[in-house]
Amino acid sequence: MRSSPPLAVVDHRSQWPSEFEQLARQLRVAMGGVPVAIDHLGSTSVPGLAAKDCIDVQIRVPSIDEARDVALLSAIGFRCRPEPWNRTEVSGGIPCRKLVFAPPAGARACNVHLRESAGTGARYALLFRDYLRADAPARRAWGAFKQRLAASVPDLFDYGRIKAPATEILMAAAERWAADTAWFVPPQTPPESP
Repeated sequence: MRSSPPLAVVDHRSQWPSEFEQLARQLRVAMGGVPVAIDHLGSTSVPGLAAKDCIDVQIRVPSIDEARDVALLSAIGFRCRPEPWNRTEVSGGIPCRKLVFAPPAGARACNVHLRESAGTGARYALLFRDYLRADAPARRAWGAFKQRLAASVPDLFDYGRIKAPATEILMAAAERWAADTAWFVPPQTPPESP
């Protein structure tokens, strides 16, 4: 029987950007000149949005070299997640490779997503973030939805399965916004101010 920790979606916390920057500095040193960019992603990267208290980080690389990337991040205690869903994702209907790393025991809760910079997965994650940063009504609705869902479905696995189709609807709106605003993937993400 599968068991997961209880799920909590909390109001936005002002320290999340500075906690991301601490993680990003550590990852930049570990990865050397490999990354194209290191991005703060997910709900913790959107001011005012409720989220699980887990920082999502994206390392964009020209191409995934599993042996190299696992060795570099393992050297600082990050563990490559073995589950199949942590190696391939479908973004915008297109399968793409990724690696997901968990932090060392006792470290700040985070997920480190390693994606190819030109891949659809990297674009999808950045579009999610930028759309919710730009659209206040969508941001409020998404945060309220996640809080209601977490309150009624406290199992992380079930929460994710229910949230996935809603995310597809949100991303359809994000794609319309991207077309209307001529949004594009930034070549690199500047450091966030604490």
